[in-house]
Amino acid sequence: MIASLPMYARVSNRAAHETLWGLIRDGLRAQGITAPDALDHTVEHMESWGHPDLVLGQICNLPLRSMFMDKVTVIGASDYGLDGCAPGYYRSAFIVRGDAQANHPLDMIDSRFVCNEPLSQSGYGAAQLWALAHGKQFRPSATTGSHRASISAVAEGHGDIAAIDAQTWRIECGETRQTDALKVIGHTAATPGMTFITRKGQNPRPYFDAIAAAIDKLPNEAAQVLGLKGIVALGANAYDLPFPPEPAAIVI
Repeated sequence: MIASLPMYARVSNRAAHETLWGLIRDGLRAQGITAPDALDHTVEHMESWGHPDLVLGQICNLPLRSMFMDKVTVIGASDYGLDGCAPGYYRSAFIVRGDAQANHPLDMIDSRFVCNEPLSQSGYGAAQLWALAHGKQFRPSATTGSHRASISAVAEGHGDIAAIDAQTWRIECGETRQTDALKVIGHTAATPGMTFITRKGQNPRPYFDAIAAAIDKLPNEAAQVLGLKGIVALGANAYDLPFPPEPAAIVI
């Protein structure tokens, strides 16, 4: 059995994630659901999302919609209490260097846009859909592999603009000095946040209840580290979103 919460995982919050999982695990077991003792911190995202023994995972809505919606059971969306977002939703911050002569994302539409990966809703999909809504399209110049690497790329002059998941940006502003050299010049539209999933064919209710109860029971220190406010059951139509254009211009 596999349980993995990879979306905001890092060394600094591993203990808090393990505390959260311990509470979820006990809640699942109390309802007769088999659950592993600990989170798997080594399994690859794609492998875990499609694994037939997945007990709990957390997935970005672009790969969920494009590849996994018919292969998993959706439990609910993570709510991090983000500014400008309804519960269960998130958005991305457009970041540029602090000395950039830009005050709006359209000012940078023809500049070097870097993204963590083209299958990321926050780093690629939301940004491109925002641009399309304004009759434009970003021209990706590079993929970086992570939001933190995108922050570094912009700060170090290897790119000019990036879209960073608002929860990641909040974390990085507390952990990464490079954010001091950057500024936010706008935000994408909000879309469903990181979504809790389990393997296909499961009843989502006991999983939802176990997660909700675990979040409520989190010790203050762990709750502050994770910033997780709750879980929200969004309607299926919440995920009925257009797909971004193919990143044909990306140089990997």
